[in-house]
Amino acid sequence: MSEAVGDPVIAVRGLVKRYGAARALDRLDLSVARGEVHGFLGPNGAGKSTTIRALLGLVRVQGGSATVFGLDPWRDAVAIHRRLAYVPGDVALWPNLSGGETVDMLLRMRGADPAASRRQEMLDRFALDPTKKGRAYSKGNRQKVALVAAFAAPADLLVLDEPTSGLDPLMEQVFAACVAECTAAGTTVLLSSHLLSEVERLATRLTIIREGRAVETGTLEELRHLRRTRLRAAFAGPAPDLAALPGVHDVVVEGATLGCTVEPEGLPLVLEALTRAGVSSLTSSPPTLEELFLEAYRPTVGSA
Repeated sequence: MSEAVGDPVIAVRGLVKRYGAARALDRLDLSVARGEVHGFLGPNGAGKSTTIRALLGLVRVQGGSATVFGLDPWRDAVAIHRRLAYVPGDVALWPNLSGGETVDMLLRMRGADPAASRRQEMLDRFALDPTKKGRAYSKGNRQKVALVAAFAAPADLLVLDEPTSGLDPLMEQVFAACVAECTAAGTTVLLSSHLLSEVERLATRLTIIREGRAVETGTLEELRHLRRTRLRAAFAGPAPDLAALPGVHDVVVEGATLGCTVEPEGLPLVLEALTRAGVSSLTSSPPTLEELFLEAYRPTVGSA
C-alpha cells in the first residue's frame, strides 16, 4: 500500500531491534511529515544509524512497524530506493571508478538520467573534481561525491546521516543552501547530525532519541516552550531578589543587575515583579537546541 496525501512519509511505531541481548531500538516512535526537514538527534549508540538502516531495508527489525512512502522497507526496498537519496556519514567509494562515474552510477540507480540532471551544477557548487579515482579522494571529497549525486536529481526523500562530516564551513553553507532548495521543491528530509547548530538552522521539527527510544519530539519552538528561559535585567536602583518566586532558578544579583532562569509557568509573576522593581532593560534568551539536547540526556532520578 502506498501513502495517501497527508500521510507521513516516514512512520515508525514501537520499533524494536535487538543485537543479541542488547536492544538498539526500544519501541521507537518517529513520524516525518511530507515536505519537512526533520532533525534526528542522539549521541553515538543512541540508535540513529540503526533506525536509518531499518528505514532503508538494510536490517530486519524484531518488533513494531516502519513504513516509508507507506511501503515496508524490508519487502519494498527497491521501490523505496527509487524515490530517495541517501548520504551516509562515512562514504565508501569504488576505488577504481572516478568520482564522476560514481555520481552517474548513483543517479542511474535512482532511475535518473545524468545528462538531464543538475550534475555539472552540483560538481561546480561543491568544487569537486570528477576525474579523480575514488581511492584518491579525501574523506571530505568522498562526502561531496554522495552529496552531488543526492542533489543532482529530484528525490521525494533525502536521508542524510551526518552528511557534512569532513566538509569545511564553506561547503557546509553550500549543503544548507541545497537542502533549502530541495525542501522548497517539496522534498522531505530526515537529517541525522551531531552538529546541533546545523539541525537548529535547517530543521522544521526534531526528535531526540536516547537508548533506542524517542525522549523528545516536536518543533524547536514547542520544545523551547517546555524549558527555562534565561532572563537578564537592569534596574535604576538595586535589583530585587526573585529566588522566592515559583519557577525561578539560578538567580544571580550583582548590584543593579539580575540574571536568572525561569520555567514557562513562572514568567508572568517574574515579569510583574520586574515591572514593580522599575526594570530599565530586559533581555530574554530561549534555550538553544544544544541545551534541549543536554536536558534530554540528564540522568533521571534514581539512575546510576
